[in-house]
Amino acid sequence: MSTTGTESLPKTPERVSFASLTPNNLGTVRKLNSVLFPIRYSEKFYQDILLPELEDFCKLVYYNDVPVGTICCRLETTDGVTKLYLMTMGVLAPYRCRKLGSQSLELIVKAAASQAKPKISHIYLHVQVSNDPAKRFYERHGFKEVGVHENYYKRIVPRDAWILERVIDSAEKN
Repeated sequence: MSTTGTESLPKTPERVSFASLTPNNLGTVRKLNSVLFPIRYSEKFYQDILLPELEDFCKLVYYNDVPVGTICCRLETTDGVTKLYLMTMGVLAPYRCRKLGSQSLELIVKAAASQAKPKISHIYLHVQVSNDPAKRFYERHGFKEVGVHENYYKRIVPRDAWILERVIDSAEKN
């Protein structure tokens, strides 16, 4: 018999799930973003992430039914080429190192690869040049540095950002 009482408790399996964004959970997204990111997002940002065509690319991340992260993207089409821009992705600090960021990113990559109209050719994003861990994370997931956007950030220093990009292969949808 245990004297601490913890050995007999069953271990609950970790459960990760994703929810589409709705007007009902937008407040949760706002709260998470206020904690996760050093900038304040506009009302237009929050209205745009609710667009029906972005449902597969904007998600709340849940860990054991607790909202712990977000991922938000937008579609950009120029000269007939459509790219997915990863605007924000973050997981609360106590839940990092549980592969939630990796699972979130792979969910988005698979959704991009399986979308036929418009066909998405690339996913790209900006990472502040001082954020080496984030850059390494994205590089482990197939992103490559394609440039530096000088003065990308207006209210945080350093102002420059790496531009990271990943080619989308339709074979990744499975």
